[in-house]
Amino acid sequence: MADFIGAVDQGTTSTRFMIFDHGGNEVAKHQLEHEQILPRSGWVEHDPVEIWERTNSVMQNALRYGGLSPSDLAAIGITNQRETTVVWDPRNGRPYYNAIVWQDTRTDAIAANLERSGQGEIIRRKAGLPPATYFSGGKIQWILENVDGVREAAEAGHAIFGNTDAWSCGTSPAAPTAASTPPT
Repeated sequence: MADFIGAVDQGTTSTRFMIFDHGGNEVAKHQLEHEQILPRSGWVEHDPVEIWERTNSVMQNALRYGGLSPSDLAAIGITNQRETTVVWDPRNGRPYYNAIVWQDTRTDAIAANLERSGQGEIIRRKAGLPPATYFSGGKIQWILENVDGVREAAEAGHAIFGNTDAWSCGTSPAAPTAASTPPT
């Protein structure tokens, strides 16, 4: 019978895995930082493969520190960066580019253009929020417009997007690192 609950906290600067018993007491934990890629002022990226590898590592180490195996866990909860966006090839799981982090501001012109064109009000009415650099839509548009081959891949059905936990669900540990050189 599984007696413990695990929690993955995949945050902006690190990934942590904690294990709790039925009383809510911490049994074990492990945390690793990941690289902050800052190609330009206001741009924040992460290597999605590094995050995937760190997530696996913190889980394995916390289990080891607690003297537990995966079968000892009844469930695992996940919290992540939510609006950090990854675009990848569904055929092999490889990201086309680094993950663009929720706090990245490179899409400020996209959000401003939505406001100027009147689309901001439509978005506000439907979503309850204004266009902003925080959201994934602008990041996806930026990748489609600035990373060589991604628009063509998307039009051929060979590019999908999601946040860090959506991407990592279908990834293999052998997936190569995303391109770390930003387009000019």
